[in-house]
Amino acid sequence: MNKLVPLLAILGAAAFVLISSIYTVSEVEQMIITQFGKPVGEPVTTAGLKIKVPFIQQVNPIEKRVLEWDGNPSDMPTKDKLYISVDLFARWRITDPLQYFLRIRDERSAQSRLDDILGSETRNAVAKHELIEIIRTTRDRVPLRDTLLTDAERDLNMGALVPIQKGRKLVEQEIFASAAEKVEVFGIELLDIRFKRINYNESVRPKIYDRMISERRQIAERFLSEGNGEAARIRGNRVRDLNKIQSEAYREVEEIRGLADAKATEIYASAYNQNTEAVAFYEFTRTMEAYKFIIAENTTLVLSTDSELFKFLKGMDPVDGENP
Repeated sequence: MNKLVPLLAILGAAAFVLISSIYTVSEVEQMIITQFGKPVGEPVTTAGLKIKVPFIQQVNPIEKRVLEWDGNPSDMPTKDKLYISVDLFARWRITDPLQYFLRIRDERSAQSRLDDILGSETRNAVAKHELIEIIRTTRDRVPLRDTLLTDAERDLNMGALVPIQKGRKLVEQEIFASAAEKVEVFGIELLDIRFKRINYNESVRPKIYDRMISERRQIAERFLSEGNGEAARIRGNRVRDLNKIQSEAYREVEEIRGLADAKATEIYASAYNQNTEAVAFYEFTRTMEAYKFIIAENTTLVLSTDSELFKFLKGMDPVDGENP
């Protein structure tokens, strides 16, 4: 029994040593073995059970998967002195675990370095380009034009986008190229970056809105001018059509009246032109009717004795007691 206890102690110590010397590497990890805080040997990148010197050597896991960097939105000026809020994100992975461990050691420090590098490169790229270069996706994109614009307004580039040289995609590539070179020294490979969101700064929004309002106002004023012109044309056409209708109606009335007079004259002629006595009677009645309109109270007539109108008056007998 006394011999069994030391044996069990030796077996327990051996098992503890064996367990301390074995470690597992998963498919999503890679290991750096350190001895007294310094890396020894090559990084372990293959998965499985591995052996190390117990107690002396330590295992430091390093991520093998693609990692995410998501920066905080930051205000920065463009080349044309307009402030925008840029939100950027990136994907990266550790390709040189030894260099990564020596320079950075952990993911938190790596995220901090990426904050500094990507933030700086983004500011540099934005400062070298005008706002339209950051906003527009590609330089070959053909924008939709306002169908309400006239050809003259299109010639003035109203509603047209400002020509660009690069576009947002090439700006992203510039940031990627500059940042990828700087993070490479830390054993990091930068896989991709993208602008997640670009917002106008509060100082920029009024200028953008003013431009939009100005263009809409010009179109509204053009519509108002065209409407006033169309209204004037309609009113002019109305007056012209009214005058035309009145003149045609007057002409038609005069034609009808003329035809009626002609017909009445024809009837009179056929009635009174049957013999000499009828003609004389007609002449007499018409003259008497004319007297009603010509002679009134206190009317003085100066007529020659051979006047057609006087011939019936000079043949009348005076009333008794009156002078002719």
